[in-house]
Amino acid sequence: MKLREELVGIPSADGDIRSVVIRPVGPARRQAVLLYTDIFQLTESTLRTARRFAAAGFTVVVPEIYPHGELAGVALEFDDAGKARGLAGAQQTTVARFDADRSAVLDFMASSDLGESCVVGFCIGGHLAFRAAFDPRVAATVCFYPTGLQNGALGADADAGTLSRAAEIRGRLMVVFGSRDPHVPADARLTVVSALYAAGLTDTELHVWAGGEHAFMRDVGPRHDPELTDLAIVEAVSFLSARS
Repeated sequence: MKLREELVGIPSADGDIRSVVIRPVGPARRQAVLLYTDIFQLTESTLRTARRFAAAGFTVVVPEIYPHGELAGVALEFDDAGKARGLAGAQQTTVARFDADRSAVLDFMASSDLGESCVVGFCIGGHLAFRAAFDPRVAATVCFYPTGLQNGALGADADAGTLSRAAEIRGRLMVVFGSRDPHVPADARLTVVSALYAAGLTDTELHVWAGGEHAFMRDVGPRHDPELTDLAIVEAVSFLSARS
């Protein structure tokens, strides 16, 4: 499927949120996807993943997660310096700011008549996607190796209280972990799953894929697992489209 892309500024209370919108050429599905990046922002690696979702028929909106400070407009390199800058950007961003930006992007998606809103996120973006699921407008959410859920750590907040709000989720939820992820080890995964079940989210779709490292879907560097990446995207597309 051919795609078209445009760079847009989504209005928010703190200024425009630089975002890439990727659409199928021709008919699209009735769902649109808000896709949250990892700490490196709008890299070509993440945009390649976003294009795969768009090629499955979704309109995909990919906002910067640090759109208001010194990292606005910056796609970071996958090296130690880029990682340090990305982590610093997270530490300088409050959960309230992340949440406000999410509302602005979902408002944009609703006003653009893109269809039913879904959310996908990776790493810190997986945590942001989980919080997006609190919004009643979100029909389905996929969190890939979300960091900080087990202890609430997100951005500048030591404990965002995310898991304690799990019962607010009304849409469908899918969570994907890698078995060899040091950021979300077995005990952390158990904490997350236990909290989801305690909140009544017993229909959550859960995957722990053998051999998967953290960021196994990032197609740059030694962690990348092409086979698991293909599986993840197929499963996510099926899930977001309600198995249609």
